[in-house]
Amino acid sequence: MVHKFKSVYVPKPDISVDESLIAYKGRLSWKQYIPQKRARFGIKLFQLCESESGYIWNSLIYTGKGTAFNENYNDYGLSTKSVLTLIHELKGKGYCLSTDNFYTSPELAELLIDKKTDICGTLRPNRKGLPVSFKSSTLKKGEIIAFQKGKMCVLKWKDKNPLHMLSTFHNADMMEVKAKKGDSVKLKPKAVVFYNNSMGGVDRSDQCLSYYPLLPEINSENTTRRFFDIC
Repeated sequence: MVHKFKSVYVPKPDISVDESLIAYKGRLSWKQYIPQKRARFGIKLFQLCESESGYIWNSLIYTGKGTAFNENYNDYGLSTKSVLTLIHELKGKGYCLSTDNFYTSPELAELLIDKKTDICGTLRPNRKGLPVSFKSSTLKKGEIIAFQKGKMCVLKWKDKNPLHMLSTFHNADMMEVKAKKGDSVKLKPKAVVFYNNSMGGVDRSDQCLSYYPLLPEINSENTTRRFFDIC
């Protein structure tokens, strides 16, 4: 299926990587629990989707230690090698990747820069390779601090809560954004605005798939019998 997904469509420049969950409540050693997902229990997949349409271009089933990552990336941690495996065939083609804080790191950013691929995502402040003051600095609402290393920029911006970001094609520039309610205008970092617009590819694909369920929920002893009845 993944081979077909790749062969029939070329994704637009903005892509995103995130987790998806196939609902499953039966016995399975690598079944996952993700409270943020609608199903909560099921089979976890790492997915690469086009940001605009949610088209699933590449997918990788997580089976614990036996997960089939690309052997070229076995020396890296889980988050880094999962992204590199998904984007392996798109590297060097000018794509821009959006990731959440589970995947984003200076290590991943440097690897992608070498392959002419950009990245923008939220960032955990305890990642290796970040300035010491990046985590410890205290900001007032609306304030921002940023550090630049070559193409890579890490920034911390205080809205209601502190937000940490990493981008290889943004700096600390701000832009005006209309509030969701009313006509008021507020300033946000351009990196944050871009991330909010491009990160939802996997969520969009999950939403589209929820409209067309193929099988009844797999959570009863009659699953096999009902499956053959459908066929």
